Amino acid sequence: MNEQRRQVLQMLAEGKITAEEAERLIDALGRDRSPSPPEAGSRTKPRPKYLRVVVVSEEGAGDWAGEAFGGDGTSRINIRVPLQLLRAGVRLTSLVPPQALTRANAELHRSGVDIDLTQLKPQHIEELIEHLDELTVDIDSADAKVQIFCE
Repeated sequence: MNEQRRQVLQMLAEGKITAEEAERLIDALGRDRSPSPPEAGSRTKPRPKYLRVVVVSEEGAGDWAGEAFGGDGTSRINIRVPLQLLRAGVRLTSLVPPQALTRANAELHRSGVDIDLTQLKPQHIEELIEHLDELTVDIDSADAKVQIFCE
């Protein structure tokens, strides 16, 4: 993460600017960057826009497999989640009253999802997305293949 972006996120964390102002500043920083020659050994990679989950399964591998997915003996699930949706979701949590977040956390915990919605901050989602960009998960078994990656 470059220094200017880090400063914008720090101002956001300190409450000096709003999330919308921070987003505009970060967008402006991205537009103002002139293409510089890549450093030796580094490659420039476009910022990911989607989190992709692909599942390919042989027929009979599970309850959801079978004829409904094409009839050729394989099932394919291909989900593409816009990362902007994750960013928007984090920003929306700032609009939810604290009492509602507390109740939502209790219900999530009761359902087996141990996450604290009161701790989600825009700078955290950006760090998560940066790490997701470098992550590819491949799971192969005898009857199914799962891939999770950013594109």
